[in-house]
Formats: sequence, structure tokens, C-alpha cells
Amino acid sequence: MKKNVLIIGAGGVAQVVAHKCAQNNDILGDLHIASRTKSKCDAIIESVHEKGAMKIEGTFEAHQVNARDTAAVADLIRKTGAQIVINVGSAFVNMYVLDACIETGAAYIDTAIHEEPDKICETPPWYANYEWKKRELCTEKGVTAILGAGFDPGVVNAYARFAIDQMDEVKSIDIVDINAGNHGKYFATNFDPEINFREFTGTVYYWEDQQWKETSMFASGHKWDLPVVGPSQAYQSGHDEVHSLATNYPQADVRFWMGFGDHYINVFTVLKNLGLLSEQPVKTAEGLEVVPLKVVKAVLPDPASLAPNYTGKTCIGDLVKGTKDGKDVEYFVYNVADHKEAYEEVGSQGISYTAGVPPVAAAILIAQGDWDAKTMKNVEELDPKPFFTQLDRIGLPTRVLVGGLGGEDKAWTEI
Repeated sequence: MKKNVLIIGAGGVAQVVAHKCAQNNDILGDLHIASRTKSKCDAIIESVHEKGAMKIEGTFEAHQVNARDTAAVADLIRKTGAQIVINVGSAFVNMYVLDACIETGAAYIDTAIHEEPDKICETPPWYANYEWKKRELCTEKGVTAILGAGFDPGVVNAYARFAIDQMDEVKSIDIVDINAGNHGKYFATNFDPEINFREFTGTVYYWEDQQWKETSMFASGHKWDLPVVGPSQAYQSGHDEVHSLATNYPQADVRFWMGFGDHYINVFTVLKNLGLLSEQPVKTAEGLEVVPLKVVKAVLPDPASLAPNYTGKTCIGDLVKGTKDGKDVEYFVYNVADHKEAYEEVGSQGISYTAGVPPVAAAILIAQGDWDAKTMKNVEELDPKPFFTQLDRIGLPTRVLVGGLGGEDKAWTEI
């Protein structure tokens, strides 16, 4: 049984991970958290103790580390005795932390695909550009690496696997992410603005007719009528999970849809047209070199600061279509989360909550052996049922609607 967890990162998602690890430290053992700024880690640990989150008395220590220094991360893993590393730092550090885990033998969990700061929307499938190149080495060394174990990617991959397991043939997977909450700010992003905008400024890749196809952001829209949040406008976006699901289920069309309001689209469009979302450096009239995207990030609200006044709910799920016993069938597998409830429990807003709970569930499954694969896996390559059991237990219950059996295309039944 693996024990002792090192959390990399100190943002809003890391806060959720810290609280959830503390609530399950009877299983996960000693806890450690590290980032470039130790004071942020200290503040997270203080919030854990303020809310009395520790399940049993135990260790929770803060550390300073440069996560882009593989040797430093490896030294910290050895120092702490961590056997599981939950990486919720910037997407720019993934490969460095993964290499440290491979070097030390610690299990690795992340919540998003690796990115290079000077590259956006590289050739699909994205995981093949970096993470999957380390798969054979993980197998050779017996290192468990669970990729993209947040919500999307992560839980939605498990939703797809669950639905497909109920079918004889899968035809399509549409992942729909709707945030119907209100943070009260003129404009803000729900997670790191730099990562957020990079998702939307490049080519939108999707998998259809067994080939990669391209569109542009906000060019392909659809109104989805979802449980709790109701009719919501969403647009096709490029996203991590499309790339692994398309590889594992090449016969299915795979698309990702994210909800946006007109105000967000208008502000985004102005920023983009002015060149303020560029990741390439420019020089000011005074000769100062700056990256426009980083300037925009610096002036926008910190996503973690949105939590106290955030209200409303999220609905994220998969609409999976296929056949069973020669008849068409559809599954909608989803979760609804509440921003206010998330803040009251862990001090973070609902987007951070949905991203931070799943890697802790994955860590528990690694600790208990269910997901200790001793190789590299994307979430859909693992049994989803124990994952759902843990998610239900620690705060993200799974709901399932099924329709289409018997030709009743519009009849949905909750199971």
C-alpha cells in the first residue's frame, strides 16, 4: 500500500486537493505541499487546520521548490518519503515532475496536459507530444502515472468509459462543460488566465469520421438543455480529453463543448484582436520586453479570489451515443456542483472544487491498490466504478440518465 502524498502547486485547485487529502489522511498518510512560494503553501495548510479538515492527527508540511527543476523535485520526494505525487501546478511543469517521479519511483497524478510556454495547440494527439513518450519508461520502472485526473480531463474520461461499457458499439462522445455560476466581477477566468486563454486562441481540434478536423473558437455552437442549469449555450473547444479518447475509441466522434456568455466572448474577442492574448514577447516604447498574455494575467483577478462571492452551479457531463442489442441508446453521465457549498467546505469556488477532488480520489485508489497500474494510464483506461465510489464519498456524486432503448429517443430514465 502506497502512502504519503506530496502536492505540487499552491493555487485554488491545490487548496481543494490539500483539504481533501487531509480529510482522508487516514488512508493517504503524511501530507506535504510545495510551490515556488512557500508562504502560499503555509496559508493552505493554515486553512486546512482552521476548518479542522485533518481526519486523524498527522503531518502536513510546507516546502519551497522550483517544479521545473527535476532534480529538486526528486530530492523533495526523497526527503518527504512521498510515494504519491499530485501535480496541480502549472501545465508547464508536468514533464519535470513526471521525470522526478520516474526517477524516484513515486506514483504520479496530474490534471491537465503538458504545455510548453512558447507553443500553443501543437499537432494532435497532444499527449503524444510529451507524456506518452514516457509510457515505456514508466512500464520498465513500474511507475504508476495517471494522466489528466481532474474533472475535464479526468472524470469525464471515466464517464465515457462507463457509458461505453454499457454498449455494444459507441458512435459519439460529446463532453459538455457548463458553469452557470456568477462571480460578480466584470471579467475573470475560473482558473489560471494564461492557461485558460491559451486553450481558446489556437486551433480547435476535434475527432470526427475517424480523422482530426479543425475549426476556430466560437465558430461551432450548440444550446444544450442540461439538468439543473437548464438551456445553456456552448461552443466547441480544443481540450485534452478529446486526444486520449480519440486514440482509445477511434470509431467514435469525440467533441468538447464549453459554455460561454456573450460578455465573455466580447471581451475575449477584443483582447485577442488587440494582440493582448499573444504568448510571444513584444517590446514597449521604453524598450521593456513583455509577454502580452502575462500582462493580461497580471491585471485580471486571481481565480482563487473569486471564491467568497461565487454563487450558482456547474453541470459537467458526457452525452455518449451508441447501440445495444441492435437498438440506439444514449447515456448522459454527469455531476452538478455548487460554488457556495464548495467555498464553505474548502474555501475554493466550484471550478477548483471539481478539478481538485478527482486527483485525491485517484490517489486513494493508488494507495489502496485499485489504480496502482505500475505504468502510464489515461483515466478511461482504468476501471471507472471504484473511481465513482470514491468521488461519491468525497464530494462529487455521479448521476446517470439513459435514453433511446426501445426507440424512445426522447425518454430519459435516471439510473
